[in-house]
Amino acid sequence: MAHLNSENLERATRLIALYPKDRSALIPLCHLAQSQDGFLTEEAIQDIAELVGVTPAEVYGTATFYDMLHTEPVGKYVFAICTNIACLLNGAFELLEHAQHRLGVHVGQTTKDGMFTIEEAECLAACDTAPCVQVNHRFFGPLAAESFDALVGDLESGRLDDVVPSHGVLSRVERSVGLVADTENEVAR
Repeated sequence: MAHLNSENLERATRLIALYPKDRSALIPLCHLAQSQDGFLTEEAIQDIAELVGVTPAEVYGTATFYDMLHTEPVGKYVFAICTNIACLLNGAFELLEHAQHRLGVHVGQTTKDGMFTIEEAECLAACDTAPCVQVNHRFFGPLAAESFDALVGDLESGRLDDVVPSHGVLSRVERSVGLVADTENEVAR
């Protein structure tokens, strides 16, 4: 293993042991590597492939299928602004325009300081809080220009560090209970 640090390599080994087949841990390992680097580097993809016994192309193909995994650098905070119909009717395009102006970047871009990336989301399934935004998969809304600016300020100051993890990490809780997979007595399928 050339890239994953020793702590994450140990965590990866524990994750793999939770599954009857090593390759079943592919997505959790992608999240683990992304939490280390902010995105899936080529080296991390290679490490994951070796750990679960697949090709790097399979890891890359899986990672590019899911929008919560990034194969290119993104900001510390990724704003996903919903522009589906409920959000659209409640000012989503105006919010998106304001966000781009406030941060000085367009959709798909990252601020020069590496803090923020803006993405347009088709639907975040939080229509009751339209227009809604996710920051690293944590929900905020309804938001308008002023509340968006306040959110940016809270993120910049670190006031939301306990709520919003860096780089889009989905879970900050490591599984510590349950059974380890019994791969030695696995039934052939």
